[in-house]
Amino acid sequence: MQTMSAGEKMDKYLEDYEVGRTYELGEFTLTEEEIIEFAEKYDPQPFHLDHEAGGASLFGGLCASGWHTCAMTMSMLVADLKERGSSLGSPGLERLSWLKPVYPGDVLSVRLEVLQTKLSTSRPDVGFVTAKTTVLNQHGEEVMEFISTGMFPRAGRRDHGAES
Repeated sequence: MQTMSAGEKMDKYLEDYEVGRTYELGEFTLTEEEIIEFAEKYDPQPFHLDHEAGGASLFGGLCASGWHTCAMTMSMLVADLKERGSSLGSPGLERLSWLKPVYPGDVLSVRLEVLQTKLSTSRPDVGFVTAKTTVLNQHGEEVMEFISTGMFPRAGRRDHGAES
């Protein structure tokens, strides 16, 4: 299994993606302030807003919304794709799982593994990359995972603004 780190020369076209290749997309730390701010706006459940309520919950303390973890992960995925300049969007994701709670101060890292590539049947200039994205905490424990599909230009084809 070949692993690429953030900052290395990245793949640009569908043909560059190899099944089994993994990408390490860096890390981020969730602060208490960010957790509460996100929860106030988007997921105001008590265990995301208050230490006491979090302590009384099955989480045992203030914890981040799973949607916050998704948003931070998406930010890292987009930053990585911007570096390559090749993403044409995504038709969606499947099997999203929140596996462990995320607490203030947790340092999360994102790993993406290519599971499948295929050509579009309706657009000869486009293909699909299906990948498993895993988010791990500083202890190496998986806290979230999902399977997603991204659309990418094919090499040597007119590709919606990406270089040929």
